[in-house]
Parts: sequence; structure tokens; C-alpha cells
Amino acid sequence: MVCTVPGLIYPKREIIEIIEKKRKDLIPVDMREFFAPGRPKRERKNKLKADLHCHTKLSDGTMGIDDILVLAKKSGVTTLAITDHDCLAGTVRARMMGERYGITVIPGVELTCTDPKRKNKAHLLCYLPDSPERLEGLCKRNSIIRKSAGRLMAVKASAMFPITPEFIVKCAAGSTNIYKQHIMQALLESGYTTTIFGSLFDSLFKKGGKNCILAECTYPSPQETLEAIHEAGGIAVLAHPGFYDNFELLDELIELGLDGVEVWHPENTPEQQEYLRKKAKKHKLVMTGGSDFHGGYNAYPVKLGDYGPDEDSLAGLYSYKARMKRKQKKAAAAASSEK
Repeated sequence: MVCTVPGLIYPKREIIEIIEKKRKDLIPVDMREFFAPGRPKRERKNKLKADLHCHTKLSDGTMGIDDILVLAKKSGVTTLAITDHDCLAGTVRARMMGERYGITVIPGVELTCTDPKRKNKAHLLCYLPDSPERLEGLCKRNSIIRKSAGRLMAVKASAMFPITPEFIVKCAAGSTNIYKQHIMQALLESGYTTTIFGSLFDSLFKKGGKNCILAECTYPSPQETLEAIHEAGGIAVLAHPGFYDNFELLDELIELGLDGVEVWHPENTPEQQEYLRKKAKKHKLVMTGGSDFHGGYNAYPVKLGDYGPDEDSLAGLYSYKARMKRKQKKAAAAASSEK
């Protein structure tokens, strides 16, 4: 048997070799190289697979807690922190479900801040709070601010496109708020785009965009948020400094008692990761990492566990918490002896 394409005559064996070569060339290609060239997957030198930063549909993710845990189990993730924006509602359920799947779930939340000095956003992750109820007031304040902004953006979007605020609310079903992704979901389902992130998203939600409907709002300061986390007995970690360019803020928060920094994250470049690692070692900060997984609302291809911490860093988080508790006991003993 030979190939009968005009001008080409190949024996069967050569045809097979050509096909095999093409197949081998294509299979190893990781599509991340096309979509996210600046986001190299963290190399692993041990069997541990952890992810300390992900979101569910309670905030701006697309998957429920159960689905996230099933995905984690099948992905080989053994330690997971669900860190929804300004929401602790899923913490208890996640821990209970985690036990069923053999996954250690670390209680966490991602708190939204506004840096007043540089007029930009910042996020502080809180891990392992002793009294999470003490954060409910701050979460509620942030939720009210976000609700107001979400409603305003929904009204603006409804004025520009033949969609209604009610339809946007339906797209946000299960979430504590309306996020930009929910508005984009409504536009996607109405035929105005085929992707959540792209030119339409940039036009609507990036400052200076042609049809910007972004509602500017001011959240509590990072300093106030840091105090609230410590009052709740939690570990305060500055999230993805590379995303909001929070490097100056990082230095200021270290002086105020910041506990850690998110070194490994899709938005931190390799150079920034190395800088943050050295900064953390110099100031004895906890080093964390996570994929910032949002399910179908990921801005680029990323999987649970892609940017998690190594075994030593995860152990460092637990040992830091143990030291915090010992200090609290000593302080309590000293206070009682003075009485």
C-alpha cells in the first residue's frame, strides 16, 4: 500500500512513521504555553499536593464545595484551603466533607482591602482563625460595599444590552454577591460573547475601557483588616502581591506584624516569586501558595494544586500557628498572674 496523493508516494511504513511523529509532537504540548506564557507551573520535588487558595460559587467561582472536593480528590490534592471572598459560610461544611474524601481542609477567607496610600486594591488571606465569628462583621461590611457596586454595574449593563438585572441575579445564583463574572455570564448566555474574559470584559471592566461600567468602591484598609485577622486569632497573609503591585504595601504590613505572603501564585512572575521567597526568609514570614482556582471563571487555564506550597512551607504554616497559640497562653497566664 502506498500514499496516492498527487506528487507524493509514501510506503505504508513511512506514512505510519509520519503520523507517529506528528502525534508525539502534539501530545506533550501544554496549552498553558499558549494562554499563559508568564505563568509557569510550580515544580514539585515531593509527593505533597496542596492548594491554599481557591474559590467556590459562594463568591466568584463556578463550582460548589462538594464538586471542588471531588475534583481535589481526583487531582491528588491532599490539603486544601477554600478562601472565598469575604465569606466564611462554607468553612464548616468544607471541613466535614473533606474528612469524607480524606482531604485536610484548612479554614480560610480572602478579605478585600483598599490601600489608601496607593489607591489600589489588596487582598489579605486569613488562615486557621481561632474565632472566625469575629470576622463576620468585617465580611458583612465588605459584602454590603460589594452588593452596592454589583447592583450599579448590573443596572449599567442592562442599559447597554438587552438583559435585565434580574437575569444577572439568576446568573449569580448561589453566590453572596454579584461579581463581574456574573454580568459576563449573562452576556455570554445572551449571545454577546463566547468567553468570560476577553475584549468585551476589558471594555466593560478595565479603567479607561471604551464602555467602562466598573463601579469604584472603597473597602477597609489593609491595616484594619490585619488587626481584625489577629483579633480573630488568624494568620494574616498578603495575597498575590504581583497582581495588584502590592510590594510597597508588603514592607509596611511587615512592620505592622504581617504573618506571611503568598509566594506561589499564577500572577506572581518567577522573578517575583524569588523576591518574595527571599523577603519571607529574611523576615521569617510564612510562605503560602495556591492556584486561585475559580472553575469556569478562571481567567486562564489553571488546575487545583498547580501553585501550591511545598511540604516545608505547609509545615511552616502549622508550626507558626502552634507558636501563636503558645504566645497566647503565655500572655493569658501573665495577665491572670498580675490580677
